[in-house]
Order: sequence, then structure tokens, then C-alpha cells
Amino acid sequence: MLPAVLITGAGKRIGAVLARAFGQAGWHVVLHVHHSPDAARELAATLPSAEVVQCDLLDGQAALDMIADLAARLDDWRVLINCAAVFRFDDGAAIDPGVFAEAITVNAETPTRMAQAFLASARSRGGKRVIQFLDQKLLNPNPDFFSYTMAKQAFAAGVTMLAMAQRDPATRIYGLAPGAMMASFDQREDEHELSGRMNLLQRLTEPQELADAALFLAEGWATSGQTLYIDSGQHLLAQPRDVLFLARE
Repeated sequence: MLPAVLITGAGKRIGAVLARAFGQAGWHVVLHVHHSPDAARELAATLPSAEVVQCDLLDGQAALDMIADLAARLDDWRVLINCAAVFRFDDGAAIDPGVFAEAITVNAETPTRMAQAFLASARSRGGKRVIQFLDQKLLNPNPDFFSYTMAKQAFAAGVTMLAMAQRDPATRIYGLAPGAMMASFDQREDEHELSGRMNLLQRLTEPQELADAALFLAEGWATSGQTLYIDSGQHLLAQPRDVLFLARE
């Protein structure tokens, strides 16, 4: 019997990289999607053991129902990786109420509730791990993507508090904070080539590095409540704007 992992937002981008890595490492991978079920099914078909589930994370009850269904079916569900997120623009001049409401729900509230439900109901033979995808903006903030960044700050606080709340010594709650890694928002690839090197090492951080870090956290025993920054040192800088815009100036 293979240990199971649920990865949200696994139909494309970083989530798909994570799904491939866990599948190749011998896990049963549950790929969650919202908008990309066909791409997720194509990916799942290439993995040794995988399935696809679908729900809108704006619907908190639907997300909890998905957790309950998996908890009832999976005999060794060890890891939940909350990778899915929305990334829409607003700035320090004025929060967009619609952007904020979506960001705080999808990027903080729903994945935290999912983690709580997973910890309460999943059956695991090797301890439980929750890996919450954060952002290097936690330590290197700027006013761009204001609501997104506020939501990630709230999500990060949840990592610390969930870790403190656990009584089972086999349970771990972690944060994983990437930097500029793939072209995002309205970037062109050539713009990403520039912005992606705006870090201490002046190198492009590969998505596989995130997958390797997630596998390390899933299988290791690092102290609960810790956050790993996989960003080539970007979080150690003080950048006045998102690198997406710095690359255009």
C-alpha cells in the first residue's frame, strides 16, 4: 500500500511539478484541480498511482467534503500540500474588496480549514504532514499584490498556530515559501528571465527545487512550525516593488 498525498492546484505549474515528483518517489498522488481537470487527468495517467479530484476552494464546504471523502477512502494518507492560490493585482493605494475576499478565502481560510480537517480525520501509518505554500514576500514585502500578500501573511500565522496546537508527536506542520520561479501574472518569458534572477545568487530557482524540498518535509522530522525559503535568497533582500515590475523599470 502506497502512502498518499493530496496536492491542491496540481493540474499545472508548481502543483504539477510536485505531483510528478511525489509520483516518481512512490506515492499515491491525489491531484486537486479547479479549472484544469483534463490536464490533471493527462498527468495522472503518466504516474504509477494517481487520481484526480475537483472543487472550487472558494466553496469552503465543498473543500471540507473533499477532505472527508478522501479520509474515508485512503488507508494511509500522510501528507496534505496546499499549493493552490490566486494571484490578482491590487496595491497599497486601495484594497480591491473583491480581490481581497477571494485571496483571503482561497489563500488562507480554506486551506487552513482543510488542514484542520485532514489532521482530525485522515488515517496515516507514518505520521501526518501539512505543507502550506507561502511566499518569500513574508520577509520581503512590498505594496504590490496587496491582498495576496496580506492573505499569505495570515496563512503563515496559521502554520505557527496549527503547529502549536498539535499534541501528536508524529504530526508536523510546515511552510514552504518560494520566490520568483515561473513567469506569473502577465509576464513574458523574457521578463521572467530577468526578474527571476533578482535574488542574492542571481540565478533562476528551478521548480524542481521546491518539489525536492516538499519531499524532504514529507518524509523527514524537521521541527514542526518551520518554514523553508526556496528562493535563492530573495527573501533576504528589501525590494520596493514586486520583481515583475522591477524588471520593467
